[in-house]
Amino acid sequence: MMHLSLAATSTLAVEGVDEHRPLIISLFTVFVLITLGITVWAGRQTKDATDFYAGGRAFTGFQNGLAISGDYMSAASFLGIAGAIALFGYDGFLYSIGFLVAWLVALLLVAEPLRNSGRYTMGDVLAYRMRQRPVRTAAGLSTIVVSIFYLLAQMAGAGALVALLLGITSEAGKILIVVLVGIVMILYVAIGGMKGTTWVQMVKAVLLMAGTLLITLLVMFKFNWNISRLLGEAAETSGNGAAFLQPGLKYGVDAISKIDFISLGIALVLGTAGLPHILIRFYTVPTAKVARKSVNWAIGIIGVFYLMTIALGFGAAALLSPEEIKSSNAAGNTAAPQLAQEIGGGAGSTGGAILLATISAVAFATILAVVAGLTLASSSSFAHDLYANVIRKGKATEQEEVRAARWATVGIGAAAVVLGVFARELNVAGLVALAFAVAASANLPTLLYSLFWKRFTTTGALWSIYGGLGASVLLVLFSPVVSGKESSMFPGVDFHWFPLENPGLISIPLGFLLGWIGTLLSKETADRDKYAELEVRSLTGSGSH
Repeated sequence: MMHLSLAATSTLAVEGVDEHRPLIISLFTVFVLITLGITVWAGRQTKDATDFYAGGRAFTGFQNGLAISGDYMSAASFLGIAGAIALFGYDGFLYSIGFLVAWLVALLLVAEPLRNSGRYTMGDVLAYRMRQRPVRTAAGLSTIVVSIFYLLAQMAGAGALVALLLGITSEAGKILIVVLVGIVMILYVAIGGMKGTTWVQMVKAVLLMAGTLLITLLVMFKFNWNISRLLGEAAETSGNGAAFLQPGLKYGVDAISKIDFISLGIALVLGTAGLPHILIRFYTVPTAKVARKSVNWAIGIIGVFYLMTIALGFGAAALLSPEEIKSSNAAGNTAAPQLAQEIGGGAGSTGGAILLATISAVAFATILAVVAGLTLASSSSFAHDLYANVIRKGKATEQEEVRAARWATVGIGAAAVVLGVFARELNVAGLVALAFAVAASANLPTLLYSLFWKRFTTTGALWSIYGGLGASVLLVLFSPVVSGKESSMFPGVDFHWFPLENPGLISIPLGFLLGWIGTLLSKETADRDKYAELEVRSLTGSGSH
């Protein structure tokens, strides 16, 4: 799975970069200082819980669309997809298509009803017509699990990327980098809340689009703006000929690989609409109409980005041999930085070093921004769902709730740092597969049932969340992602019995099925009046926050 296996990055060819390390360090430092300045400024504007959780609901459709794009386009999407295309051609580009199509689900099914029905978190929607404490507990746990696994992968990736480019080889140095990234992440969220995080996401989205556009223009200029020539040379250099531009190079090897791709595609497409750090972005705008506009903007921005991955991936395939790409990283995750170095003049050149430093700084900026969004989602869910409504039973003041969120940020950040240290050398593809699978298996079925099925009950919600969560965790634990292959987390052992690397094909239908069965077997009766209120509210926005 290429979407987030950045932590596997190991030995990028950075010859001739030593003398340019001050440039790399300067770019990193400038970005961190600018974004921390934005965070401090935003923190001074944060007065109450609405400001901390939802940015005062003051962002425009374009601003929120830009921030959603920043949240969604992770560094591994930037690096991983380019690598997938560079190594597998057509099959690699299918990732770009899948991630873009996923937004149609978010737009058509989730964005507007969620903005109208909730206040700060997914738990607000579920608790509107069901028993507060059990569903908020389940929603809070699911949100934190998804965020932690996604967060862990980003933390490990940040440590690997920065250590690599700064020339740090000692284990103590790598651990220190993960700790420093964690501290910056905690500062972003604890000081700036949603306002600070949103502005950081917008800055990051602009940087990522600019960096990607620059490389795309240079690649197209290199091939005289002739896409056919680009694709032809990519196919020839890849060593696979015409097969490089046709389906089947990666996922048509055998029946299992075909089924695995279907499973992965289902998880990515459906999981996006259940990702906590994406869902909370819909609460930062004043109305449902603006929420819909923000998703439209996000689709446009993300669509342009994924179209440019054609130039990144096929450009790398045309200008770099598969051996060069794989020598740096077997999964191809360093293809984009390698391409930047090559298109800038090659290893040892000043232009190559400058472009490598720029793209690497953009990747680092991307990681920091995504990490901040994930931390905010999990700390908000802990403070609002678990602390305020379960532990304090709704008696906590807004000040106490925000204070709890800030302390939760520190706790979750510390947990991410510790886990990130241990995950430095692990293949994190399974962690990301789990994050998407949990979101699609537990969060999405429960949300859709709650919004559109009037018979849905608390029991059904609990069965759906805990069942989807448990199934996805169990299947990944006993899959080739964890053991049984050279690329597994634990390659020296083999206790896998589930053949697929992504559990979505099994766990997602199971999440929907368990919600339905739990509701039918439940002795409780759904509150039809509450559902009628929720239906009117979700469709019209009447009474929404």
